[in-house]
Amino acid sequence: MSEKIKRILEEIRPEFNFAESEDFIEDGYLDSFDMVTLIASLEENFDVIIDGIDIVPENFDSVDSIIKLLQKSGVK
Repeated sequence: MSEKIKRILEEIRPEFNFAESEDFIEDGYLDSFDMVTLIASLEENFDVIIDGIDIVPENFDSVDSIIKLLQKSGVK
C-alpha cells in the first residue's frame, strides 16, 4: 500500500521528493487543490470512499497518516 501511495503522490507533484518530508502540508508539498486530487486518486485506486469528516490535513501529512486513513475507510 505504501508504494502505491508514493506513486500517487509523485504523479500529483513530481517535483517533490516526498521521502524527504515529515509533514507534506507544513512543508508545502501539498496545497488544497492537490488534496482534492489526492483524495480522488486514493478513492479510485483503493476503491474506497473517504468520509468528509476525515478530510483534514492531519490525515494527509505523511504516507503513514494516509495508510491509517485508508485502513479506517475499509482498505485492508
